[in-house]
Parts: sequence; C-alpha cells; structure tokens
Amino acid sequence: RAAAFRPAFDENTRRQLCLLGELEAERCPSLDRAADAFATLLAGAAAEIADPTGRRVLAQLLYHLGRWVYLIDAADDLKEDAASGNYNPVALRFGLAEGRGTPEARREFAATLDHSIHMMATAFELWDFGVWRPLLESTLYTGLFQIGRAVLDGEFRKRRRMDTARKMGKQQTNDIQQPD
Repeated sequence: RAAAFRPAFDENTRRQLCLLGELEAERCPSLDRAADAFATLLAGAAAEIADPTGRRVLAQLLYHLGRWVYLIDAADDLKEDAASGNYNPVALRFGLAEGRGTPEARREFAATLDHSIHMMATAFELWDFGVWRPLLESTLYTGLFQIGRAVLDGEFRKRRRMDTARKMGKQQTNDIQQPD
C-alpha cells in the first residue's frame, strides 16, 4: 500500500537499496559512498513536501540523519562483523582488525559523525518545526551525541543488554506474582 501511495519514494528507496547492496557486495571501503546511499534514501522522504524551502531543509536534515544512522550502526556492529566477516565500511576504511581501532581512527570517525550532527542542526535552525521543536532540539543537540559516545565507548550494547535483562527480570517477577 505504501508503494502505491508514494511511488516516487518507493522507486528511490529501491534504487538506493540496490546501490547499497552493490557497494556491500563489492566491499566498498569508502565510508561516504556506502553512507551516501542510505542517506539519499532517507532524504527522499522529503521530496513531496510542497514548500521548496521546507523540502530542502527536511531533505538536508534527513540526509545527514541517514548518514549518521548508517555509520553509527556500522560502528555498533564492528565486533560482530569482524567475527562473522560481514561487510563493514568503518572496519574497511580504518583497517580495523577484531573490531578495534586506534585512538586516532576513533577521533577521525567521531569527527565525521559529529559533522553529520552539525549539518542536521544547521538545517534544523532554518525551519520552524512547531510543537516538535523541543523534541528535535533534545535529539539533535544532546541525544545523538550521547548515543554516538556510548557506541564508540562500547557502552551502547552493554546498556541494551542490561535493560533487556532488567525488563525480562521484571516480567518474570510479574509472571510469578500473577494469580492463576
């Protein structure tokens, strides 16, 4: 149904996913080429915005969000991908073995992540997002940096595992306390 409702977005999404698949299959070592394919896919969501300024602002914000998401996900998957041999543009770009990088590689990678956040913030400031402004401000100016730091410090997965264990423990406790 979504493809019928938004055929241009569907076509763009399919095209970008195909390109991304090709880049992954050829094990492209370029961070930018792989991230650009996903970023362009996400930016395509702004194509049908009627106002040209709003369309441009949203396309830029979504582009850099897509780039950041693709790269941070690759960073989060480094150890798994090193173990499995799966494609990972961060590992290929920085020549990482066993999913670990040098402090210099980490600083360079953090700078490219931060650049995407700064570009999102620049676009964000050019438009009135109304009631969504406080949420978007918090996400752009605090949340994304915190997630990036947690991933680069290796704390993001640990936190997710702890949160999952806590939830499961609570659920088990609740299950035990429920009368039949």
